Amino acid sequence: MNKSKLMETTVRLVTSPKGILAIDESLGTCRGRFEKLGVPFTEEKRREYREMLVTAPEVEKYLNGYILVEETAFQKTKDNIPFTDILALKGIFVGVTAYKGYSLFNTVDGVKQEITEGLDDLPSRIKDYKKTGAVFSKWREMIRIGENLPTEEFLKASAERLAQYASICQAEDIVPIVEPEIMIDGNHSIEKCYEVTVSNLDIVFSELKKQNVFIPGIILKTSMVLSGKDALDRAPAEKVAEMTVKCLRDHVPTDIGGIVFLSGGQEDLEATENLNAMHKIPNLPWNLTFSFGRAIQNSALKSWAKNPEDVAGAQALLVAAAKSNSLASVGNYK
Repeated sequence: MNKSKLMETTVRLVTSPKGILAIDESLGTCRGRFEKLGVPFTEEKRREYREMLVTAPEVEKYLNGYILVEETAFQKTKDNIPFTDILALKGIFVGVTAYKGYSLFNTVDGVKQEITEGLDDLPSRIKDYKKTGAVFSKWREMIRIGENLPTEEFLKASAERLAQYASICQAEDIVPIVEPEIMIDGNHSIEKCYEVTVSNLDIVFSELKKQNVFIPGIILKTSMVLSGKDALDRAPAEKVAEMTVKCLRDHVPTDIGGIVFLSGGQEDLEATENLNAMHKIPNLPWNLTFSFGRAIQNSALKSWAKNPEDVAGAQALLVAAAKSNSLASVGNYK
């Protein structure tokens, strides 16, 4: 493990006013978005769409990194240039999602708790990603909130996997993004989300330390503390910012390499406004920036689906969304 290299990469990835674009949707998620917009779900159409995202002019003004799904990491432009080479020329760091999917952990009150898979062959895959130019990776665990969810047993099992993944990455000098996502589904209060997020962060960092993960060489990709999307009286941006920052201050080690937020089912503008509100709070101990997927891609995807020939128009929307979140990452979004 080269600790200096890990820290150097981490600092580059989380330096504001830039963030990370996540274009690592699973094939299932990608299929759903394409089919909803009438786009054929073929490998070539996925390649075409990813090329639009990767080649967007001047997007590097607002983004430090791209998280790719494995398929995208090995794809090329129509002119036969690897996507990863295009990003490198822009000065954008390449990351590749490391997990493969989910399997059933247990069922509580009729709700499935699913655990992430892909650790068995991860050491060899990380080496392959490294050959493409990747310098970071991501592993996601999904945590659902319910009357009796999540269970402590599930949180511990998820944390163990996150820590094993992080250790494997760091052994290859790949910065691990650790993503324990608190799902927005449900009608829970923001107070319930805070309680679950606190418990989860405490367990995750306990397990990371137990497995000797180098904390300054990781990035936490975290959910904001939010009301459930079906809650009748959802908390406003100022409350989200207050409770999220308090949660992070009290339960994340001060020497962590960086913290980025996922948009996690929020509306595009909602995620941007919540991020902006956090930067109205003085004396933040870290750069809190973004690692959004849909919140940056959404308008571009709709435009491209409607008129695939107008690549420039879709790219302009992508860059505009990236710019808005760049401004929000320093509290200057209006």
